[in-house]
Amino acid sequence: MAHYQLTMPVTEEQVRQLRVNDTVTLESTLFGIRDATQIHMLDRGRSTRFDLDGHAVIHTAPNVRKVERSEAFPAGYQPVCIGTTTSDRMERFTRPLMERFGVRFIVGKGGMREGSLEAFRDLGGAYLAIVGGTAALETTWIEQIEDVDLDDLNPESLWKFRIRHFGPLLVAMDSHGGSLYTEVRADVDARRAEVLASLGVV
Repeated sequence: MAHYQLTMPVTEEQVRQLRVNDTVTLESTLFGIRDATQIHMLDRGRSTRFDLDGHAVIHTAPNVRKVERSEAFPAGYQPVCIGTTTSDRMERFTRPLMERFGVRFIVGKGGMREGSLEAFRDLGGAYLAIVGGTAALETTWIEQIEDVDLDDLNPESLWKFRIRHFGPLLVAMDSHGGSLYTEVRADVDARRAEVLASLGVV
């Protein structure tokens, strides 16, 4: 296991250095994205003025407060609580998000499936897991909401966060076919079989 401190954006080479159970801390920029954002971008063909190439996206629909634009709040929003949502239901967006927009990391909770694992392997990406229930902590890692696009979808807008020491996050799926979720499922299945066998259950 190794720890990496990565300033965004990153290269494919940097991503392919990561292995399952490594940890990562992200610096500089993180984009917030959720179901409606991806439906509009990937199903309905909406464009964004943001350059996501080499960047990380986090599955979130943040709780924010509308404020006057200022140097401190250039997007006109103040972060209140920015937590991570479950990733699995956004499985079908992983490959097109990487192919069309160049995204390298997905930050979320609960993991993703085989299609995402294949996309990470083929294109050079990784899934960075965050512990559920840590929204208050995550919010302290976000220094500012720098900008927002597709804001008619609020709160499922496309958010641009300025971050500092965002992590550590766990590399739960890597670009080499490794998946912590696959390993855990295999372990659970094996232990279940042992227990059933000890009980004489076929």
